Amino acid sequence: MADKADAWMFAEDYVPESEVVAEARTAAVELGADPVSPGTGAALRMLAAVAGARTVLEVGTGAGVSGLWLLDGMPADGVLTSIDSEAEFHKQARKVFAAAGVLAQRTRLIAGRALDVLPRMAARGYDMMVLDADIAETPEYLDHAVRILRPGGVIAFVHALWHDQVADPARRDGETVVCREVVRFFADSPDFIPAILPVGDGLVVAVKR
Repeated sequence: MADKADAWMFAEDYVPESEVVAEARTAAVELGADPVSPGTGAALRMLAAVAGARTVLEVGTGAGVSGLWLLDGMPADGVLTSIDSEAEFHKQARKVFAAAGVLAQRTRLIAGRALDVLPRMAARGYDMMVLDADIAETPEYLDHAVRILRPGGVIAFVHALWHDQVADPARRDGETVVCREVVRFFADSPDFIPAILPVGDGLVVAVKR
């Protein structure tokens, strides 16, 4: 019988990263930006493509790794709006987008704390939303997500299993409790149709009703 860990690794590496994404990942790690895994990136790209997402809002730019995956799945006229409070992350993201040949008008990077920026985002203005920022603040992003996403829009939270600790009720550290709360929100909310994909650190995906 095949080992579960081997099967998981096979799935994680199923879609190979492009050279530009691999280089962006190396730079992100050096910068301390904690990039999404290849499996998570591939899933985000697929979700953007399935949703035909022309407007994507990313909370947590990092160094641009997830942004590259998302842009690759979006239509050619799609625009990625990405929020981050770290100026160095945005600087690196701009470099990797340029290296990938992404047109400047396809990205909008907003510097600032997400909770200060999200209230200014247009209601029902986005086809897709990705949450990958401050874990402690993530529950506060959820009400904004309900308002910002259009009906039929897709949302993804990239730390649904939080280092494999969410499923263990004995784990009560702050980050695990918050991630468990976010996962429970999507399961219980009448506004979303959710699922968890076992890629990377766990990916909750949900469609807004």
